[in-house]
Amino acid sequence: MSDDALASWCLVRQQVDWSSAAEVDLTPVRPAVDGLATWFDGPVRLRNANRADRLLAAMTASRAAAARGEPLTTTLLADWQKLVLGADEVHLRRSDAYAKGGRERYGLTPRTWQDFAAYLRQSADPSLPLPARAARVYLDVAFFHPYPDGNARLALLVLAHVLDREGVRLDEVGPLQTTRYADDPDGALDLAALITVLIRATHSRSTTRCERDPAEADR
Repeated sequence: MSDDALASWCLVRQQVDWSSAAEVDLTPVRPAVDGLATWFDGPVRLRNANRADRLLAAMTASRAAAARGEPLTTTLLADWQKLVLGADEVHLRRSDAYAKGGRERYGLTPRTWQDFAAYLRQSADPSLPLPARAARVYLDVAFFHPYPDGNARLALLVLAHVLDREGVRLDEVGPLQTTRYADDPDGALDLAALITVLIRATHSRSTTRCERDPAEADR
């Protein structure tokens, strides 16, 4: 049997110095280009129009929850996942799961979902930089692999929700679409660094656009 990638991730998660991630300017910015919606309506729609529509519906629900200041919970994730999959009901997995062609196994113990719920709550911890919190919870969803299908899509929605709750939206999400590995602490911090870069670039492009076209910015 292959090693338990979830157990590896839980160890890596404790070892990573998340506080070392760069802080970002949290001035609320609504970019001219909605990166998440553009991703769903572009590359995703080209592959599967129904999937794109479902993801846009889930995005709308996640943003409404962010606007209400709702913290991440397994109940909230289940509501989004029903939209992602177009299902009436979804259930947390009840056995080991596999990904990457079966090379990565995610185990299941009596504590798995208790730990997952606690990790979701940590995404609101103000003592850590926002990019670190967003990266960590993205990887939590990826490696806890809570549902039989659609976890990568859910992870992206969760990352966006954590940012949106702080008033931050990205104008580009394509660079986030990269394979991640559970036993890679450097990769975990690299993801936080990438989110920092994307936030700063979004702020910069939004500010530049407002300076160039103040009439447009007032609309």
